[in-house]
Amino acid sequence: MPDEIFDLIVIGAGPGGYVAAIRAAQLGMRVAVVERSERLGGVCLNEGCIPSKALLDSSELFVLARDRFSLHGIDIDPPKLDLNRMMARKDDVVKKLTDGVAFLFKKNKITRFQGIARLEGKSGDDHRIEVRGTGNEENQILTSKRVLLATGSQAMEVPVFPFDGETVVSARDALSFSSVPEHLLVVGGGYIGLELGSVWLRLGSKVTVVEMLPKILPNTDRQVADALMRSLKKQGMTFLLETKVSSLEKRDGKAHVQINSGDKTEEIVCDRVLVAVGRRPLSADLGLEETGIVVDGEGRITVNEDYATSVAGIYAIGDLVHGPMLAHKAMTEGEVFAERLLGQASVVDYEFIPGIIYTWPEAASVGKTEEQLQAENIPYAAGRFNFMANGRARCMDETDGFVKVLAHKETGRVLGVHIIGPRASDMIAEAVTVMTYGGSAQDIAMTFHAHPTLSEAVKEAALDVEKRAIHS
Repeated sequence: MPDEIFDLIVIGAGPGGYVAAIRAAQLGMRVAVVERSERLGGVCLNEGCIPSKALLDSSELFVLARDRFSLHGIDIDPPKLDLNRMMARKDDVVKKLTDGVAFLFKKNKITRFQGIARLEGKSGDDHRIEVRGTGNEENQILTSKRVLLATGSQAMEVPVFPFDGETVVSARDALSFSSVPEHLLVVGGGYIGLELGSVWLRLGSKVTVVEMLPKILPNTDRQVADALMRSLKKQGMTFLLETKVSSLEKRDGKAHVQINSGDKTEEIVCDRVLVAVGRRPLSADLGLEETGIVVDGEGRITVNEDYATSVAGIYAIGDLVHGPMLAHKAMTEGEVFAERLLGQASVVDYEFIPGIIYTWPEAASVGKTEEQLQAENIPYAAGRFNFMANGRARCMDETDGFVKVLAHKETGRVLGVHIIGPRASDMIAEAVTVMTYGGSAQDIAMTFHAHPTLSEAVKEAALDVEKRAIHS
C-alpha cells in the first residue's frame, strides 16, 4: 500500500491528542490520528474522568434519596439499587461523548486510523509511522514532517500482586463491577482511590484505604486534606495510614491481604483490591529508543516550550511530558501545541492548573498551598470562610467545608485558593481566572457575587484576607 502523507500525524486520541488534532485541522492542516482503541477519547472519556463522574453522580443521588430526602420533607420508600441500570447510564454518557469526538473528526476532515503506531525512522524529511492493525488488517505506513505523541498513561501495579482484572483491579475495572463488593480494599490514598472508594462506599461496600504515607493526598493543602479525611471517615470509610501491603493470597473466593504498619502485621480479608498508586507514561513500543528521543528519569519525554522532543519534527504532550497527569492540562497543551506550530504565541500557564477531587464534599485548588509558601519563605496572609455560614449552603444542607484564599502579604496578589465543599469543582474557576490575570484578594472582595450563592464564600474568604493583613 502506498504511503499516505499528512501535515501532522497524532498518535493517541485522548484529551490531548484529539484536541490537538481538531485545532490543527481548524488551522488548515491535513491531519491524521492513530488510535489503538475502537473508541476515541482515550482513558479520560472511556475509563477515567467521564465514567467515574457519572458513577459518582449516580451514587451521590442514591445516598441523597436514602439518607437526606426526609430532611427536606420528602418521604419515599427506601431506594433500591439497580446496578445494571446505573452502569448502563454510565456507558451511555461515555458513548455520547465519544461519538461527539468522532463527529468533530468528521466535521474537521481528520483521517482516523485504528491500530498500534510505531515510529519507523525517516524517509527524506518525513517521519514514517507504521500502523499495525488490531485485527487482520494489513499494516499501513503513514508519513509526515510532524508527529505528535499523545498516548497518555496507564495505571501502575503493585509488584507483589499485579492486576488480574477480577480480584486485583485498576480504576478501569472498578468502574464496571457487576456487583457491589462486600469489602473493597483501596491501595493508595490519592484522588483516584478516594473517588472510586466513595462510589462503592455509597452503594453499600465496606471500604478500607491503605496509604503508606502519614497523610492522604500529600500534595493537597493540609487543612483541606485533613477536613476531607474527617468527612470520609464520618461517611464510613476506614483509613490505615503509614501502612504497606506486602502480599496477597486468594482463598475461598476472597483476597487475603497482608499489611504492615511499623512492627505490626495483620491480615485483611476482602472481595476486591483496587490498586490506585499512580500512573506512568504509556510509551512502550512507540520506538522512542530507536528514534533517539530523550526520556527523563521519571519516564517522561523531554520537550521544549514548543513541545518538541530531541528529534526534529516529533513532539509530545499530556501525560508523556512533565506536569500533573490531568486531562485539562493535556487538552490545553494540545491546543497550544497546534497554535505554536502555526507561529502563534500561545502559552500554557502551568502555575494556574486547577486540581479537583470529586469526592463528597468536593475539593479543588489552584496555586500554592500554605505548606509550599512556608517552605519558600513567601510572606502571605490567609483568609478563610466556612460554608456553615453561607446562606445557599444552608438551604442545600451542604455546610461541610470552607474556602481558603492565600495572598501575598505585601502586594495582596492571590497565590493560592483551596476549597472543600459543595460544587468546589465549579467554584475554582473564579480563582483560576483571578490568578491568571494577576488579581488580588481585594479584587475578589470588591467584585459582585450574587446572593445567595455558594460563590459568596470566595468573596468572604478574600475579605478575611484583608482583615488579617490589616491586623497582623
